[in-house]
Amino acid sequence: MPATAQDDTLDAGPRKAAPGTARLCAATGEVKPVDEMIRFVLGPDGAAVPDLKRRLPGRGIWITATRQALGTAIARKVFGRGFKRDVRLPSDLVAVTEQLLEQAALDALAMCRKAGRLVTGFTKVESALAHDRVAGLIEAADAAPDGGRKLLAALRRREDAAKIVVIDVFTSAQLDLALGRSNVIHAALLAGPESETFLARTARLRRFRAGSAPVPAETDGDRPARHGAKA
Repeated sequence: MPATAQDDTLDAGPRKAAPGTARLCAATGEVKPVDEMIRFVLGPDGAAVPDLKRRLPGRGIWITATRQALGTAIARKVFGRGFKRDVRLPSDLVAVTEQLLEQAALDALAMCRKAGRLVTGFTKVESALAHDRVAGLIEAADAAPDGGRKLLAALRRREDAAKIVVIDVFTSAQLDLALGRSNVIHAALLAGPESETFLARTARLRRFRAGSAPVPAETDGDRPARHGAKA
């Protein structure tokens, strides 16, 4: 476990918090690394605001980054107790938090494209799977199954297939918008720091939706791991 969590439910603000520390989840009472949690602060209107980058000013409260934990925090009114004041909780706070996590992952995907870490189009993706250092295979959630099966077959022929993550959580429309092009169905994520950021954010989104522990992606025999699968 990283550094010992403070006893106080609230932190001392982003500028005073050491990186890599653990925090106390106000909903569950468990101590977890901050990478497994979401920090919330109060906006000017007294509403709880998700601080995904942990940079917003003011003291913050920490909740385990799952739908279930955030729902529990809302039901048990832990925001008001933690901040010691009336807190306005939007009725769609869980949905808004999920949307922010999703957008953060898509923003990271856009950075992969700008950094040259992304290959799109069936033929180019098939070639990348045959010749390049690939970190992930992206399939649109609404893609026809035939093309995906062919690319998965190409992926399984690689010796490192178990280490390559298959991501099928985003629709073609979402991929189009993030990448600034039309009809994105298949993409290969090339190895690099930008790709690692995208994979980490996608894993966080999956954990939020599924409530699963942050463990390495599981594999089934020679099947590639699936990361951020459809909810």
